[in-house]
Amino acid sequence: MSVPAILVQDVTVRYGEVLALDGASLAINPGRICGLIGVNGSGKSTLFKTIMGMIKPDAGRATINGASPAQARKSGVVGYVPQSEKVDWAFPLSVREVVMMGRYGHMGLTRRPKRRDHEEVDAALERVELTALADRQIGQLSGGQKKRAFVARGIAQGATVVLLDEPFAGVDKRSEATITRLLREQAAAGATILVSTHDLQALPGLADEAVLLMRRVLMHGAPEQILHPENLALAFGLDVLNRKEA
Repeated sequence: MSVPAILVQDVTVRYGEVLALDGASLAINPGRICGLIGVNGSGKSTLFKTIMGMIKPDAGRATINGASPAQARKSGVVGYVPQSEKVDWAFPLSVREVVMMGRYGHMGLTRRPKRRDHEEVDAALERVELTALADRQIGQLSGGQKKRAFVARGIAQGATVVLLDEPFAGVDKRSEATITRLLREQAAAGATILVSTHDLQALPGLADEAVLLMRRVLMHGAPEQILHPENLALAFGLDVLNRKEA
């Protein structure tokens, strides 16, 4: 049996007296796109940070391709697209420089880009349709363009496990379609993708499987199964059923 690309085992995380994750467990196999859904405060961002090794859980553990998050980050196999509000958009970096950050693990200690690094960055920018904006300061882009720039960083990095925290929030339809197409292409090439989203209607077209989270994994299955109103009500409350009946 192959090792799951992402494995979360009985993870509990507390922020003081606040219980953010409560024995959460999850396994995602290589080449799959998994949609992560839940209300605000359900622990989605905490789960991402635990998988990335940004948070040490109070109990349990997370692994990427069987290795620790620290080892996965060091080897460059994992990429992360954070929520927009977590980024300092005033920092004086161009779009090209942001994407080039994905190549740091390939450069050695000097972090001086070589020809191959420039080629990979140019190719990634072309795939996300940002070549014409490569020299613009990152904060000057639209919401959708910013998300595409971070997706390009992961592509340039060569990450085989990609985590995206609300990549479709506040983006235009063109960017949403572009990001979805790129994620499908990456998964077809063997990458494993975990993406949180509030766009439930688009979930079946994006993900191979989905997880319903409310501090713990309530359900993990096909998107169509997760989207049954009775199942959504487990995490979103009875208002989901009421909206379906209206």
